[in-house]
Amino acid sequence: MLITAFIFGLISSFHCIGMCGPIALMLPVDRNNQARKVIQILSYHTGRLTAYGIIGLLFGLLGKGFYFAGLQQKLSLFLGILMIVVMLTPYKTVAQYNFSKPILNLISKLKKVLGSHFKKKNNSSLFIIGFLNGFLPCSMVYVALFGAVAMQNEIYGLYYMLLFGLGTVPMMSSVTYLYSVLTVSFRNRIQKIIPIVGVAIGFLFILRGMGIGIPYLSPSNISLFIQNKPNCH
Repeated sequence: MLITAFIFGLISSFHCIGMCGPIALMLPVDRNNQARKVIQILSYHTGRLTAYGIIGLLFGLLGKGFYFAGLQQKLSLFLGILMIVVMLTPYKTVAQYNFSKPILNLISKLKKVLGSHFKKKNNSSLFIIGFLNGFLPCSMVYVALFGAVAMQNEIYGLYYMLLFGLGTVPMMSSVTYLYSVLTVSFRNRIQKIIPIVGVAIGFLFILRGMGIGIPYLSPSNISLFIQNKPNCH
């Protein structure tokens, strides 16, 4: 199931171009020194991955609570269905509901700090820009978090979000070089693939929750992370 995180990150990164692409284009990188530019871009992505890892760890812990409550299969079914519903709901409809209102003031402060670091050109500032960017609201990140919760383990939740973040790195890096090549029509065609991938991942989580006895994919008893019997010799 972890590999689905990387695939989803890779595909959803085309959505990120529209949302976070402007931030990537505005990064205070050295345009004259290509070697330094690469290091600065990697610093930015390291910050984003750190943020995703922290979020994945927290949501993995949340999923672990459901695991110990014996709700692991129901949780996987619910999150799979929720993922499919979100993916099939038009983006404009989802955008009408601002799920970030309770933390709107915090987000406003994050944006102010983010703006102040755009005036600097050192690696630490680029790391902070990436780190803060990782906490900004994003529908694709929300969907990835469903997967992190379904992992039902804090370490696997961390891995899930890290792999999701790694999937976005190639496109988010190339945007600083190829943004003019990525035409609107090309990006629109890729956007149509995102719901298909999201729905496919949702079905995998539903299949996993059904427990129909397929090894690794849909085990009859979901005990993927904790052994039922002690292995003592």
